[in-house]
Amino acid sequence: MNTSYSALDTFLVCPLKYKYSQIDRVKTPKSKEQVFGTLLHNTLKLVHTPGILSPALEQALDFFSKNWNAEVFSDETEERAAFSQGVAMLQDYYKKNDIAKTNIVDLESRFQLEIGSEEKHILTGIIDRIDRTENGFEIIDYKTTRKLPSQEKVDNDLQLSIYLAGFLKRYPEEAKNIENIKVSLYYLKHGVKLSSTRTLGQVKESEEFVLDLIGQIGKSKFEPALSGLCDWCGYQKICPMWKHKFKKEQEENIDIGKVIDEYIALKDELKSKADRIGELQEALGKYMDTEEVDQVFSDAGRVLRSIRKSYKYDSEKLRSILEPLDKWEAVLKVDGIALKNILGVLPPDARREAEKAKTVDRESKSFVVKKG
Repeated sequence: MNTSYSALDTFLVCPLKYKYSQIDRVKTPKSKEQVFGTLLHNTLKLVHTPGILSPALEQALDFFSKNWNAEVFSDETEERAAFSQGVAMLQDYYKKNDIAKTNIVDLESRFQLEIGSEEKHILTGIIDRIDRTENGFEIIDYKTTRKLPSQEKVDNDLQLSIYLAGFLKRYPEEAKNIENIKVSLYYLKHGVKLSSTRTLGQVKESEEFVLDLIGQIGKSKFEPALSGLCDWCGYQKICPMWKHKFKKEQEENIDIGKVIDEYIALKDELKSKADRIGELQEALGKYMDTEEVDQVFSDAGRVLRSIRKSYKYDSEKLRSILEPLDKWEAVLKVDGIALKNILGVLPPDARREAEKAKTVDRESKSFVVKKG
């Protein structure tokens, strides 16, 4: 299999989206967030391209302005806000970085790794920037996302481990100096760079984690996974979770449309209308079962049905995994929320073992309203 970190991350977010993008190769227009991020990356590539003189802030802003695409935004207010944010990011970047003193080794450095023993797979990627430091190197990837992760998550970030493996493929002799190779995520919105290091053992663990993911993909039924990212997905028109929104013959569904509208309105009066809401949920459930959908739409909004699963863990198995990592005390009562936070920052091998210790405890269905 030929794959990349972005493809693997897509599978983790939504297996069906992975199928559409990586297997079926369904093309979608770039989102406004992607267009914005690409322009900022290109601007910073210009800023750091070696030359006699480094580009001044004014030159960077001029490039950003000339390549700005206002058409991808829904209205002028949103477009101007995004443009202003991009300008502010670049101004802050120049304020916090001495451009002339950066020692650039490469920009947008492409790599290709062969992983696996019995079955070979190709892992590719592009590193935004590689710097030479006093004692070694620094691998940097720019981020335009709003959320700033914890240091612990950066220390276990899969993308950085893959990029380091790609770097070592190009410079194998640097494996002896791995303690002096930094891997960093630069969050442009916050003006913060979070850095970490890896051991050769951690790089190997990440390779095993990738191989495990490839195995999951090979067995996957590519079910859709609802999340907050669905609202920005370019595959809504062909996704079964959005089937009802794009159904052409809405006249046939006038009754269910009224049910949806009334259900959404009654959610605002949940305490006094609980009985009626229960009846509407039953009607919606029967309709969804008949139509084989889990999300229905009307002019008022959409109603989605999700299956909630609660899990219980084998305490002794978890203890054997978490105690050597000094994480057992944090989840001594095997609290669901605490455990979820701990699992998110575990090394890949420990995370896989912890997942094997859980079983389904209860399963229930719920309805969620999204207005508009």
